[in-house]
Amino acid sequence: MDIDRREKVFDTLKKLDISYDLYEHPPLDTIEIALKYWKDIDAVHCKNLFFRNHKGNKHYLVIIKDTTSFNIRSLEQKLKQGKLTFGSEKRLYKYLGVTPGSVSPFGLVNDNDKHVHLFLDQQLRKAETISFHPNDNTASLVLSYADFINYLKSRGNTYEYIDPSPVTD
Repeated sequence: MDIDRREKVFDTLKKLDISYDLYEHPPLDTIEIALKYWKDIDAVHCKNLFFRNHKGNKHYLVIIKDTTSFNIRSLEQKLKQGKLTFGSEKRLYKYLGVTPGSVSPFGLVNDNDKHVHLFLDQQLRKAETISFHPNDNTASLVLSYADFINYLKSRGNTYEYIDPSPVTD
């Protein structure tokens, strides 16, 4: 557990006057494991995927509802930048300050250059509360969706909504 990573998130939310609930749990490395611990937490839980374009000069954080499947090809077609691949551990740390398994939009507290572009599952707009790791997968942080958007706006990274549904040819 990296307390410094978490404290940076908590400090940022405090400065923005954003309240949250924190739920401690063992490391949750997969959605399947996480679902066991999230079952009693009243929030929309998310999968966070970090990609890079084929040139390695653009990076994307895709945030989708936990049980929603995601077709990477649909995003590749939208971006028209060629094949997307998962960002390496080195890139995760460089751009978001996190390690694999702890990917979260709260990593944007470390993206001072506003390099990472976000794609948000359009289903999330209907959420009352939303849950993410606080840059460490041994806890889940729940906040209102409105406060989450306020957090995103405060960070200054660009974002847009997508339909993560599979491509139909």
